[in-house]
Amino acid sequence: MLNVMLILVILLALVFDLINGFHDTANAIATSVSTRVLSPRAAIIMAAGLNFIGALVNTSVAKTISSGFVNGSLEQYVIIAALLAGIIWDLITWCLGIPSSSSHALIGGLVGASIVYASSTDKIIWSGVLDKVVIPLFTSPVVGFIFGYLIMSLLFVVCRPFSQRFVNKWFSKLQMVSAAFMAYSHGSNDAQKSMGIITLALVSGGVLSQDAGIPLWVKLACAIAMALGTSLGGWKIIKTIGINMIRLQPIGGFAAETGAALIIHIMTAFGAPVSTTHVISASIMGVGASKRLSAVRWSLARNIVVAWVITIPATMLLGAAITLILKQIF
Repeated sequence: MLNVMLILVILLALVFDLINGFHDTANAIATSVSTRVLSPRAAIIMAAGLNFIGALVNTSVAKTISSGFVNGSLEQYVIIAALLAGIIWDLITWCLGIPSSSSHALIGGLVGASIVYASSTDKIIWSGVLDKVVIPLFTSPVVGFIFGYLIMSLLFVVCRPFSQRFVNKWFSKLQMVSAAFMAYSHGSNDAQKSMGIITLALVSGGVLSQDAGIPLWVKLACAIAMALGTSLGGWKIIKTIGINMIRLQPIGGFAAETGAALIIHIMTAFGAPVSTTHVISASIMGVGASKRLSAVRWSLARNIVVAWVITIPATMLLGAAITLILKQIF
């Protein structure tokens, strides 16, 4: 039974990674597609390749997920509940075309499931949740907005002597570089969530020691699942982020992607499972605000922010409810 449950955890984690690929990668390539610098097909191929590479180069976020939020081991059904909560939330927000955080969905599900499993909050490492999740939840969008605003404002000054045609020509090329950086940064942070949850399951199942690190086959499996998910695309969210919220020119897309990628890269180095969705959305808002406040469709931005705020409590409830059901079975 243990082996069957462990295999189910691994399969669900890879499904979560697959969904994360077409759900969150849309954020990484939305600006490049909306400015027509890259065709949807080319953007997806590029993002899939760089997500795969990014997923293999760093494991600090995976270690945070596997050991930074929950004390000790868990029953496999608790991890299954966490994954199901994340998957359900991702599919709901994808159907609605609302960019939400897969990272926070998974972590919220894990926290809610662990609380019900232990019938207390003792299992939760609250300092880790606060430092790695709650604080970045509020600070990363603010920093993303500031980075987008400042980079765009600087580019306005630098490019003022040049014609619009000249600027578009060069930033169409430069945005390919920023889109690649964004896709790589996304892979280096987001694919690690599933690596971490699989490692947590392996440790809880006694297959792996606590300090063994992330096995190579786990890295490869998650990287492949993320790349495959990316290849499926996420057009509803691309439309929301890249078109509906603000009309971008290549220079604006470059500013938003560069600012967001830098933040994600920095947070990955600190092992923080930051939300790609939060950062790129806020960076795009900052780019729009640097032109004029009315350039951003704030009603849509408000809906996105509401989704950010409710993701963790909603998935905590989902994780808790699913654990209550599975607890009766197992």
